[in-house]
Amino acid sequence: MALSDADVQKQIKHMMAFIDQEANEKAEEIDAKAEEEFNIEKGRLVQQQRVKIMEYYDRKMKQIDLQKKIQNSNLLNNARLKILKAREDHITALLDEGQHRLSELSRDNNQYKKMLEGLIAQGLYQLLEDTVLVRCRQKDEKLVTEVLDAAISQYKQSTGRTVTVTIDKNNYLAPAVAGGVELLTQDGKIKVTNTLESRLSLMSYQVLPELREILFGKNLSRKFND
Repeated sequence: MALSDADVQKQIKHMMAFIDQEANEKAEEIDAKAEEEFNIEKGRLVQQQRVKIMEYYDRKMKQIDLQKKIQNSNLLNNARLKILKAREDHITALLDEGQHRLSELSRDNNQYKKMLEGLIAQGLYQLLEDTVLVRCRQKDEKLVTEVLDAAISQYKQSTGRTVTVTIDKNNYLAPAVAGGVELLTQDGKIKVTNTLESRLSLMSYQVLPELREILFGKNLSRKFND
């Protein structure tokens, strides 16, 4: 039987409704899949950026910690240097005070004469020469003359050697020298300096470790005492 126009229109509408339904379902399926893929990609990108941000701030924290350690180390070193400088300045002040007081030693003639005798004898022991020239301050020439025989006798008694000692009257020690003597070989090539300044310098070097320990206590980190 031939279909009427109404039946044809009805079937066409039915087919169009079916096609629309399938199209809508397909569109929903595509939208759902696109939404799912979008969420997955978004989650991946978010996680990726989160990791980058965490790594960035982790590096920043490490840099800050390192800077703090460097800063603390610098502050500690600067503090140590200031302490060391203060200590050295204190020791220098003590040595300067000792240097300043050297001139007082020569004011007591009896004590100073005994000292001159010992300084001359020590110089003779070091030179071990038959002929020696002695230099002193011009104002000490009389005292040196008075103790010369005793120093020579002390030297001879200890070494069994004789020595001729002459005072150098052409070259005196500078007036600024606190006291003491210089002893030279006859040709002047070898010289022993036994001034009060040189003795203080030698003594200071020898007692410096002990002086540091007395003033500042024992340094547990010091390996050497010189």
